[in-house]
Amino acid sequence: MVPAYFGGAIDTFRPTGYLQFELYNERCTFEPCIARCIRISGVEMKRVLVNGAGGFIGSHLVRRLRNEGYWVRGVDLKHPEFSRSSAHEFIIGDLRDPNVAAAAVEGVEDVYQLAADMGGAGYIFTGEHDACVMHNSAAINLNTVEAGRKADVKRFFYSSSACIYPERNQMDPENPNCAEESAYPAAPDSEYGWEKLFSERLYLAYARNYGLEVHIGRFHNIFGPEGTWRGGREKAPAAICRKVVEAPAHGEIEVWGDGLQTRSFLYIDECLEGVRRLMESNFQGPVNIGSEEMVTINQLAEIAMRIAGKSLQIRHIPGPLGVRGRNSDNRLIAEKLGWAPSAPLEQGMRGTFAWINAQVTSCVSNPALA
Repeated sequence: MVPAYFGGAIDTFRPTGYLQFELYNERCTFEPCIARCIRISGVEMKRVLVNGAGGFIGSHLVRRLRNEGYWVRGVDLKHPEFSRSSAHEFIIGDLRDPNVAAAAVEGVEDVYQLAADMGGAGYIFTGEHDACVMHNSAAINLNTVEAGRKADVKRFFYSSSACIYPERNQMDPENPNCAEESAYPAAPDSEYGWEKLFSERLYLAYARNYGLEVHIGRFHNIFGPEGTWRGGREKAPAAICRKVVEAPAHGEIEVWGDGLQTRSFLYIDECLEGVRRLMESNFQGPVNIGSEEMVTINQLAEIAMRIAGKSLQIRHIPGPLGVRGRNSDNRLIAEKLGWAPSAPLEQGMRGTFAWINAQVTSCVSNPALA
């Protein structure tokens, strides 16, 4: 039996094998756990699970699903860092433990599996975290899909990554090939990408052998407010925004490499739109969920400077780089879903810059937060 703790504020992690539940103040009638719906204030709501609900994308997805009228359970090692979770129920637990995974999927109809050991280039491409990344993420996925099968979960969304694409197709920064069919012969450039590719095959195998409904999206560099912005796991847009905010007027910022490596970046709202459209479709995927607006990292820095109204020098320094070029290919998503991301990068960067500027200002005015 897994000990459970109900109610109260949660500010500590529990060891593996322990669960802590927080039930937010709602007028709830809990139906038997086999039921797939719950009644709140007389309204029947479909029950869904978001794994990784304490993270950046997961916390935004919880909010979106709740706004759409779902009853949402979130699971993670921690609560969201920058805002209170919108989940009706939040479990503090380690999904590497099969008992935690079993408790998480109990009584839900849909599972959104976003939980993973991940970070930006400074975490993924140094090689120092490869074993943890592969072990932790694979264990989460193995436990989640098997527990979901046993609990008769109806639908799964699995968040894969553009990191699954072969390095050989991403050496030319101006013409990377990230079409979905280019994934094989497989040769990702990181162990993070290899694990993502393995887990894609895991969910597809469960779909074939057990009849599960599975949808797989390959995320391309998702960014926006309430994402990690310091500490080594932040993605390029957040790191660049932070550096520009902190730099004095006419100062400089550091960029890894020559800054000519290319990427596309997708704002969080369009990511969620893609996830929900894919989940409600009859298309299994895998499919890219990303922007086709490709920029160099130098250009990304120039966008942030323009938003800030600062003229700064870029100093290029050695650092982990990843592939030379990467850009989403949106032909398949447009064909299958009749939709593809279209918002300009600078539009998302403006919202992200404003939020990070507020975070930096808050830390400066209150050193205890730094």
